[in-house]
Amino acid sequence: MGCMIYHTSMTVAHDIPSTRRWPDPAALLRLIKPITWFPPMWAYLCGVVSSGVSPWSAPGLVVLGVVLAGPVVCGMSQAANDWCDRHVDAVNEPDRPIPSGRVPGRWGLWVALAMTVLALALGGLLGPWGFGATVLAVIAAWAYSAEPVRAKRSGWWGPGLVGLSYETLPWITGAAVLAAGAPDIRIVAVALLYGLGAHGIMTFNDFKALEGDRQHGLASLPVTLGPARAARVACWVMALPQVVVVALLWSWDRPVHALIVGGLIALQLAAMRRLLRDPERFAPWFNGTGVLLSVTGMMVAAVALRGL
Repeated sequence: MGCMIYHTSMTVAHDIPSTRRWPDPAALLRLIKPITWFPPMWAYLCGVVSSGVSPWSAPGLVVLGVVLAGPVVCGMSQAANDWCDRHVDAVNEPDRPIPSGRVPGRWGLWVALAMTVLALALGGLLGPWGFGATVLAVIAAWAYSAEPVRAKRSGWWGPGLVGLSYETLPWITGAAVLAAGAPDIRIVAVALLYGLGAHGIMTFNDFKALEGDRQHGLASLPVTLGPARAARVACWVMALPQVVVVALLWSWDRPVHALIVGGLIALQLAAMRRLLRDPERFAPWFNGTGVLLSVTGMMVAAVALRGL
């Protein structure tokens, strides 16, 4: 249900020393990064809306799915990511919970493992579709950063895996859980397109980690292509799938929804023009503006699918 895990160093590198025995509660909250929960929660709700089934017919499944997609699965993936990335973060963001010592020893690992178990237990309450999706999300989360897979090493595979986990998987899950069966192929197509577009969004997140990624051999697109080229690629990857969504909505006789999504794309393109002037400077700004426009389009598309 969607989200995302460095060279885990569990057998290769020494843990970062700390004088603390117990973690700081505020640092534990930062470890699971609440700000990252929104995309999969939103995608799950898009799936619920697109299913055509009233959310009030099964409010418990809606609430459970949102909590599972965000605080539990995404929170777990963030804890796992911080544990596996603790030596990279010591370069990029030394104030993060683990490299700063506020989450000492192997507490980060224990939190990630405990939340993995919790995710699977809650996923079982969503039925076979919900449990299957949770299993896939957990596998994707650990495969993203943990050895031996470490998809994060690639600027192509890593963001792609995250995008599909953040957007496509929870969207399809929300639709399947509410409909109690396989979702319509049109729902799958739109969910897949927004997941592919999220590859670009994930690339923008890599701009803040350039130095640490270089030092630790992570071939993110900003590292391999340079910031300017990586930003252009990310913009194309983000925009083109949305253009396809507009074309599909138009072909499905949803012209009003298609025009709204098209207008949101136009606003994103305007934001991208500013971004491309100085990608390293404006990437955080774009994540708060252009991305918001994209996720707004997701819900517009979900409403359009609901009526099909």
